Amino acid sequence: MNITAALVKELRERTGSGMMECKKALVETSGDVEAAIELMRKSGLAKAGKKAGRIAAEGCVFMQLTDDGKTGAILEVNCETDFVTKADDFQDFSQTLIQKVCQAQPENLAALMDMPFSDGMTVETARKALIAKIGENINVRRYAIFKAQEAGSLVGGYLHGNNIGVMVELNNGDAALARDIAMHIAASRPEAISEEDISVDLLAKEKEIITAQAADSGKPDEIIEKMVGGRIRKYIAEITLLGQPFVKNPDISVGQLLEAASATILRFERIEVAEGIEKAEEDFAAEVMAQVQGA
Repeated sequence: MNITAALVKELRERTGSGMMECKKALVETSGDVEAAIELMRKSGLAKAGKKAGRIAAEGCVFMQLTDDGKTGAILEVNCETDFVTKADDFQDFSQTLIQKVCQAQPENLAALMDMPFSDGMTVETARKALIAKIGENINVRRYAIFKAQEAGSLVGGYLHGNNIGVMVELNNGDAALARDIAMHIAASRPEAISEEDISVDLLAKEKEIITAQAADSGKPDEIIEKMVGGRIRKYIAEITLLGQPFVKNPDISVGQLLEAASATILRFERIEVAEGIEKAEEDFAAEVMAQVQGA
């Protein structure tokens, strides 16, 4: 059967795939567009399975807040290259997903991936279809949902570009203050809200290091004790949100900012793209040589 340009154009518009891939599918299905779509989906899902093991160390953070400030969601979606983060297909998938996460509030990542997405597909099926279309591994890595826990609390957040997202819950604050606190957290990366929230093991380890450093000074024990106490207090101020200098006004701490507004922070979540993912080191010279030898 003669595969016309009109048939190829129709299949391209309906699948978003390349011209040669569309023509090949039409040839195999004798010009049946519906059969070609089904064939391409099956082929695409098979290809997606092969790409699933590739490292996805780029991506974006997405955020959704309800108008009443009582609920919010933050989501990280990864891909292999920065180029894909700007693609409409990647953005459309992720923006649709963050809205569904905020509305459905799944209990865990497995439940999220099993949620209905569109056209009878689950999130997982839609993810695999996107992998097949884009040609890169796409990974829905993590998310957090905040629901206001108290009558006087609200949820707010801040996105720094597409790379860092922070969500906070404040009691007796407003949206502007919540955004300022979230912006500070994005920039300063506190480990905890206050000293009470610091891991006992983390504090013990730091005290051990500081004590060993002070002992090498050769100073008397009573002086060393004061040195250790001072450095521990400084360390706590550096890693706790309330102790850190506020980024928009370093003359006051975040704790003082909140106190002036009669507000308290109940919790926060900071997500940075690819944090903790080990990126593959690319050896371009070896890659070129492998291609030459395989030619």
